[in-house]
Amino acid sequence: MTLSRARRLGGVTAAAVAAGLLAPAAAVADTAPAVTGTSQGADYASTACDSTGDPAWIGRTMNGPALSAKVTGEAARFSVWDVTTGAEDPVFTDEARTYGSPSASVSVPKLVDGHSYAWHAWALQGTQTSAPSADCHFTVDATDPTVTVSSTDFPASGTATKYAGQKGTFVLKATDPVPAGGEASGIACFQFAWMYPATSCSSPGAVEPDADGTAKIDLKALQWGTNNLVVNAIDNAGNVGRTTYSFNAPSNPNPPKTLGDVDGDGVADILLPDAQGNLQYIPVNGSDATPTTVIDARRSPSGQSWAPYQIAHRGWDSQAHAPSSDDLYIHRPGDSGLTLYRNFDYGAMTKGFIVMGNRDCGDPFNPSCPAGFAADWSKTDQLVAFGPVSKGTSPTLLTLEGGNLWLLDGAAAWGFDKVTKLTTSGAWNGYDLVAPGPDAAGNLALWARDRATGELHAYPIPKKADGTFDFSALADPKADVVATGFTTAAFPTLGSSGDADGDGKPDLWAVTADRHLVMYSGWTDANDLGPLA
Repeated sequence: MTLSRARRLGGVTAAAVAAGLLAPAAAVADTAPAVTGTSQGADYASTACDSTGDPAWIGRTMNGPALSAKVTGEAARFSVWDVTTGAEDPVFTDEARTYGSPSASVSVPKLVDGHSYAWHAWALQGTQTSAPSADCHFTVDATDPTVTVSSTDFPASGTATKYAGQKGTFVLKATDPVPAGGEASGIACFQFAWMYPATSCSSPGAVEPDADGTAKIDLKALQWGTNNLVVNAIDNAGNVGRTTYSFNAPSNPNPPKTLGDVDGDGVADILLPDAQGNLQYIPVNGSDATPTTVIDARRSPSGQSWAPYQIAHRGWDSQAHAPSSDDLYIHRPGDSGLTLYRNFDYGAMTKGFIVMGNRDCGDPFNPSCPAGFAADWSKTDQLVAFGPVSKGTSPTLLTLEGGNLWLLDGAAAWGFDKVTKLTTSGAWNGYDLVAPGPDAAGNLALWARDRATGELHAYPIPKKADGTFDFSALADPKADVVATGFTTAAFPTLGSSGDADGDGKPDLWAVTADRHLVMYSGWTDANDLGPLA
């Protein structure tokens, strides 16, 4: 909006008085009516008037722009002038009672798209009329923008140059039609999503256009086959234009297959909540703590925050889905159910959850649960993912329940093929479990932090000649101390996402008390990657 446009709207009151449209206020007593504030807007959204600034934009409404006056009195009178035409007679005049409230309001129908308007209000009490309020200004933009999408990586027709799970560039272009003899508000932002994009520029994810009304975004195709990208273009008056861009993403014939990788880029990921409860995917080989993906807190099982949940991931059910990306096992201590996210969309969390509740060993798919295995997940204090132990790429979970360790092998949607009680001493309470994944030779390990002392233990779980694993080192949790100083006060959270530095050995990561992410080579040579969001 230009300053000259704002200036030409001034002086409406003086012109109206000169034309005899406004009667001078009558002499009144101390209880005389008065206008103490004005506001205007579209439908249920309004803002206070500013008589010194540019006119506000008001978009398409059900009954026309809504005008409101806060008054001391029983009613208010409103008059509206068309500033674009310069006509001296008002295009609208009406009165509205307060009915005991502090304000009176009217809606102004049949205004011209693209025209600018000015209005006043007077407070009324019996035969008394107040002085008019200061000028209020607005311009009507009642036309939705138009929006188009194009991509050379994933064209709407023809052959894509990228695969599902890979990022492509999409060009968004919008125009805001200008009515004859009027003005348009211009494009304020784009919103986009695979299903339901936001309709406001104040919502997260808004992208501002360049001067020519275009913006470029990089997005990962979330599934092979047809993908539908929905884009909203929102103008400065709040009008929304929408389009759906459909394209085909072919399946990658040679997808990356990395244990610990959630988003399908071939790099293992660290999963941590941010300060707002959103879930961050941070690549284990990153140079800082910047996430490559952020999953909204509303996509958590509770719909509120990811912070209370333990998330275990290392492996996927290769018989169930095409992407070679980790499935996620999600549990909040005390909950009776374990939530499984079967990762069909490269970690985007758009496909919903499976809640695995009853662990009844009478299930025909899981007939071999040992005695003492709890009926549900409410006794599970911790869970970590070893990675595949005996079944293809399917993850194996290690849980801490009642002070003992349990191995849940052969994961599938219905549960686990085999459950083994690994310890009987009940001595594992007070330890934080870390599963670093296999080394280059396929050997496993379990790491654990003694919360009382800050000692870090590393228990070897070697792979035997017959392909099974030797878990005997887990008999004594006090054995195999490899480092000290990892206190809960200094490092509230420890974890491992596998080999971060490429030496073939798993590496530890930690979150400090002031929320810095620290990477290690093994469990030495700390490298502070900076603060987490």
